[in-house]
Amino acid sequence: MNQAHAASVYLGVVARDGAESQEHPRQVTDEELVRALYHEHAGPLLRYALHLTSGDRQRAEDIVQETLLRAWLHPGAIVSRPARPWLFAVARNLAVDAHRARQARPREVGEAALQLTAVPDSADRALESWAVADALRSLRPDHRSVLAETYYRGRSVAEAASVLGVPAGTVKSRTFYALKALKLALEERGLAP
Repeated sequence: MNQAHAASVYLGVVARDGAESQEHPRQVTDEELVRALYHEHAGPLLRYALHLTSGDRQRAEDIVQETLLRAWLHPGAIVSRPARPWLFAVARNLAVDAHRARQARPREVGEAALQLTAVPDSADRALESWAVADALRSLRPDHRSVLAETYYRGRSVAEAASVLGVPAGTVKSRTFYALKALKLALEERGLAP
């Protein structure tokens, strides 16, 4: 119950029990007030709220509920005048406020949209490059240098032989055994091709 207005209020519209006339309003409790307002105004208020929300029934029902809650919190606002215009004004204000709030923040799309968005993930690539670098460090220095010249620097066998100061046949042989050793080192790290 609304503690501030728990005593009761006067409302001429509620006096429909036949014992009292409209000219002599009786005292009603907050619960009776809300029930009477709901009984008399909920239908038209819901139709108006549906119009304000472009047919969204859930939002319209929320607006009706909030409007009746405001009437319960402020019964003095409807005691001395007809309730319907006040209720409709409150409903309109609530709909406008809700619309502005939705416009002020981005639309919620849920997690399904995140599944559709392809985002390149470089974490796996970085982990693989660290594992390959670790595997290269585990090779003998002469194997490591021949792979660096032929694969990373893109030199031909003759150019690599010139830079390393060894015959071209030795570059070919070292490259073959270096690749075998690298494959074994990668298999040990779970990165076998």
